[in-house]
Amino acid sequence: MSGNTYGRIFRVTTWGESHGKAMGVIIDGCPSNIEISEEDIDKELFLRKPKDDKLSTSRKEEDKCEILSGVFQGKTLGTPISIIVYNKDVDSSSYENIKGIFRPGHADYTYFKKYGLYDHRGGGRASARETVSRVMAGAVAKKILEKEIKGFDIFSYTKSIGSIELLEVDYENLRRDNIVKNRLWCPDENTSKQMVNEIVDAKNNGESVGGVIEIVIKNAPPGIGEPVFDKLEADIGKALLSIGAVKGVEFGRGFNLTKERGSQSNDQMDDKGFVTNRAGGILGGISSGEDIIVRVAVKPIPSISKEQKTVDVKGVERPISVKGRHDPCAIPRINPVCEAMVLITILDHLLIQRALGGIK
Repeated sequence: MSGNTYGRIFRVTTWGESHGKAMGVIIDGCPSNIEISEEDIDKELFLRKPKDDKLSTSRKEEDKCEILSGVFQGKTLGTPISIIVYNKDVDSSSYENIKGIFRPGHADYTYFKKYGLYDHRGGGRASARETVSRVMAGAVAKKILEKEIKGFDIFSYTKSIGSIELLEVDYENLRRDNIVKNRLWCPDENTSKQMVNEIVDAKNNGESVGGVIEIVIKNAPPGIGEPVFDKLEADIGKALLSIGAVKGVEFGRGFNLTKERGSQSNDQMDDKGFVTNRAGGILGGISSGEDIIVRVAVKPIPSISKEQKTVDVKGVERPISVKGRHDPCAIPRINPVCEAMVLITILDHLLIQRALGGIK
């Protein structure tokens, strides 16, 4: 299957299926002498794991990684890094009664049309389980960026779930360590409680719910990104849109800029630098040195118990109710996945820029 590799210098290839034996990633182009351990990667994997049966899947994977190659005595060798996580809590029984029936909102139909068959057990490669591999690669990218860029930092938070939205955010005081302590990665406790109720209400009605998360990258150096077709926001957009549940991406003030005049949308400058950051840290496809701010729209999880209409592989109309262990909301488990894809992209562009002779 094509389309499993992302990046040009820092190249990431993921493999494995949701109900297969294991998930894995191969990283090629990683610089040598970077300190990395299984514990570093497991720390990021832990943030992706379900924490609360009421708000997430009851599938309990251990998600402890094993580094198979490319690391010696705790440092990267510069050779391909292979990392694996074994699937230990697989239960395909609930999928047997819907075998050959296309689940609405899933990739069953399109995979079947493309390949002539599809893995009905949890979606195979199209499952959110695939994102385990992305988080492992992102953990490696993060270690490199933290070493190479002074003060580099990244965090994400939940901006909205369903109809509940966090309206005001104090960027200066947001810290990832504090954000992740909240069960929904929402920096406001009252808003978080309303979000919890939104998810529980959807689940109790056999439904699911989506939302918006915002990713903030601090101290990314100016000058990263290629003009025209390989703009930094174009590649970040591709990286984020490659995540199954993501259906929209915007930078800075995004779609709100369409309601403003040029003087309101421009980022003016004085002798101290940029006065505002409405562009979200990227101009002309190249980082400006301001915070890179990007938001993603996350659709509701398509696996719901509420009965829906669909067809089977023969085109016969069939009712379907999807049973099994599913998240009623992809947030916040998708948050570290989004961070990982942004980290991979920024590192790849940093390495490209250095290859061109820029940014010391």
